[in-house]
Amino acid sequence: MGSLSLEMDFEPLPMTPRSLAMTPRSLARRRLFPNGENKKQKVAPPGAGPRKNLELEVMEPGLKNDGPSLDTILVNYLDTLKQRVNYHLGYPVNICYDHYATLAPLLQFHLNNCGDPFLQNTVDFHSKDFEVAVLDWFAQLWEIEKDQYWGYVTNGGTEGNLHGILLGRELLPDGILYASKDSHYSVFKAARMYRMDSETINTSVNGEMDYSDLRAKLLQNKDKPAIINVTIGTTFKGAIDDVDVILETLKDCGYSQDRFYIHCDAALCGLMTPFINNMISFKKPIGSVTISGHKFLGCPMPCGVQITRKSYINNLSTNVEYIASVDATISGSRNGLTPIFLWYSLSAKGQIGLQKDVKRCLENAKYLKDRLQKEGISVMLNELSIIVVLERPRDHEFVRRWQLSCVKDMAHVIVMPGITREMLDNFISELVQQRKQ
Repeated sequence: MGSLSLEMDFEPLPMTPRSLAMTPRSLARRRLFPNGENKKQKVAPPGAGPRKNLELEVMEPGLKNDGPSLDTILVNYLDTLKQRVNYHLGYPVNICYDHYATLAPLLQFHLNNCGDPFLQNTVDFHSKDFEVAVLDWFAQLWEIEKDQYWGYVTNGGTEGNLHGILLGRELLPDGILYASKDSHYSVFKAARMYRMDSETINTSVNGEMDYSDLRAKLLQNKDKPAIINVTIGTTFKGAIDDVDVILETLKDCGYSQDRFYIHCDAALCGLMTPFINNMISFKKPIGSVTISGHKFLGCPMPCGVQITRKSYINNLSTNVEYIASVDATISGSRNGLTPIFLWYSLSAKGQIGLQKDVKRCLENAKYLKDRLQKEGISVMLNELSIIVVLERPRDHEFVRRWQLSCVKDMAHVIVMPGITREMLDNFISELVQQRKQ
């Protein structure tokens, strides 16, 4: 258990070449119309604006219904999503993956990875063998030995942050949480949930932690341990907090290694930085790292990976007789499909494929920045980042059309693996026309 391989040791469900090559739309129609009643519905033309919220209600079988059928609603919904894929620029989700049809037969089973990933359940409907393979891959990426780490596949980056900060709180019960003001909102949510004392650290213009402010606040609270959230790629500007500078600051302020805990929130960049700059490593005195699996790698549903040191996890572990396992997770019952999607993606791409994705995204981000600058649009791009920050477009409809994320007078485009230069050119062209108007 634990090796990443495309060679399966189970009998796969029968799939035909035709079904493997089907698009989401055709796959859905095949399922929705098993008797061949595949009537094409009217859909909005390509490039249509943001989809409107559907006025839906749950239908009662057997009662007269004057509205569209279940099948019609779903097919139209799928068609709308397919069109909107080409206008998804503002949020860090990789929607570029084509193995959904291969893995679709798994949906006929309820897969629940409750309990510890490294302990088998009494129920066979789980995917913990896939989960451990994924965890082993990330443990190697972040330089920690198999027998030294513990982790699990989460429901997303927020759960990873909740788990990492909880570990820090359990190890250092009277510790103060330090996080930059550009940290993900889930970090401050964790402070409220766990009723932790916290300090918000200022940031520079580019979004990186202000280390002089960190130093000042560490010295102010020198009588209490420090639990520090390090952001590897801030949510809006893509800035990276320097782990080495933070460790040096802790040392200078008199904090020994038993008086601090570092959690690395690497939701987007945790799969990028190892191929550019090896800043995330358990060879350094960090406590935990989390990433979001649906972001740079891509997955049809939110998921994430959380890795920590095995010696820390006993502080959270509880024996649960009902599931014949030990549980140290946040959510208890966990999605058994996501480890398989992550395992398949990692096996299909490999480190070489991921490295190519990173290189292409960085090049496309610089391409977008340069093009915007030539058009006289204020723009910012952090080093090692794929998040291009620009002036907020004044037209609300334009913002919605391109699904941009905005904060105050700024917007950003996140250049994910599925974003092509053609999409960027279309975006720039429309933005220039909008500004003229």
